[in-house]
Amino acid sequence: MAIPHSSRLNRQQRRELTRRLRSDDPGLDVLHPNAAGIDVGNSAHYVAVRPDRDPDPVRRFDCFTADLHRLADWLQHCGVTTVALQSTGVYWLPLYDILEGRGLEVYLVNARHTKNLPGRKSDVQESQWLLKLHTYGLLRNSFYPSADIRVVRTYWRQRADHVRAVSTCIQRMQKTLTQMNIQLANVISDLSGWTGQRIVRAILAGERDPQTLAALSHPGIHASRDAIAKSLEGTWRPDLLFVLQQEVTMYDAYLQRIEECDQALEQHLKSFADKPADTPDAVASPAARDQARRRIKHRRKAGSHTPQFDLGRELRRISGVDLTRIDGIDVGVAQTVISEVGLEMSRWEDEHHFASWLGLCPDNRITGGKVLRRGTRHVINRAATALRLGASTLLRSQSYLGAQYRRFRGKLGAPKAITAMAHKLAVLVYRMLRWGQEYVDKGLQYYEERHREQQIRLLKKRAAKLGLLVV
Repeated sequence: MAIPHSSRLNRQQRRELTRRLRSDDPGLDVLHPNAAGIDVGNSAHYVAVRPDRDPDPVRRFDCFTADLHRLADWLQHCGVTTVALQSTGVYWLPLYDILEGRGLEVYLVNARHTKNLPGRKSDVQESQWLLKLHTYGLLRNSFYPSADIRVVRTYWRQRADHVRAVSTCIQRMQKTLTQMNIQLANVISDLSGWTGQRIVRAILAGERDPQTLAALSHPGIHASRDAIAKSLEGTWRPDLLFVLQQEVTMYDAYLQRIEECDQALEQHLKSFADKPADTPDAVASPAARDQARRRIKHRRKAGSHTPQFDLGRELRRISGVDLTRIDGIDVGVAQTVISEVGLEMSRWEDEHHFASWLGLCPDNRITGGKVLRRGTRHVINRAATALRLGASTLLRSQSYLGAQYRRFRGKLGAPKAITAMAHKLAVLVYRMLRWGQEYVDKGLQYYEERHREQQIRLLKKRAAKLGLLVV
């Protein structure tokens, strides 16, 4: 098509030329000829198909279940096989499930990748823009786990919400006691522990004698009985005691909800098939298994609100590997990673793509040979957050990863060291889940010797450049 020079055209001709440029084929290959675009909303969805499929190519459907099924029927009538929609809030979830159940290939795309051209924007234009981008294969499908993993994720996320609510209740209990000048938090480390809960419940039962309350403390408490009794002298205000009673009641209710989540999670995990070890190396020696059990047992004592069943055994059964053998990854971190990314790691080409998807790789902005910004991509991912928490626990670990983290911390600082070690943990998790490889800790001494040899080689290399010899 010959395009005349713009200076020779009047306003109407330039407007017509702009319309033709926008409507004509941009020269891209059509990858999805049977595509559709859906603009997801709260009360209605706007669906666009190719003009040759229906005289009315853009239609509006309400969000009721009957209308969603009618939407799927219309797409199938138009011969649509793949659909692109944005992940808008949680409004896309029912639509995704219905379209997936009908056998359509659903592309869940990021809104950042579908920004429209500048100017007026409407729901109809948004659906048509999604259709055009998806037709030419310009949209990338986002990760969405399988149905069984989504169920696990729902249970685990709900349980995490309850655990956070329990922590809030404990904080409010402590605040209420402080308002009554009960300085119990200054003599015991955890109000939710055995001693704290016995004393709080005795107070609500009507006990006011400090010595009697102090006698309820555990013998292992470092503070003396006199110090505990002294901290329990305060003003017993009825309104604050009422608040304390309500917080304890809410605390017990959330503990009950957590137990129910554990039961539902255990029942669902039992429906997973066993995954045998892929390699002979995956069978650990009895000494290694005993060491892993001791490490997990120690972590269970140190942690709080751990599952009421053997979650580690279930994870080993369904994954074929023991992720908790990696120092820094306990049962909670392993469960979070599996519930967020699943067990099938073939979606990512290698561990580097997986770490980049988690937002644990450098994303430097470079233009004209100049670095404008250094750092990682801003990614909100619960699996990455769990790996960062696991990396932060390596500070006092007497292992290979612990020594590496301390070296990174001294060289890069704590934030960058945590990101670097989270990247290392992500790589190890990927290899174990993808290839069935078991992790073997080579120990602190091996790392120190290897690091020393590396430094010696570096010194010899620098001395050779200066014409010197290290002896």
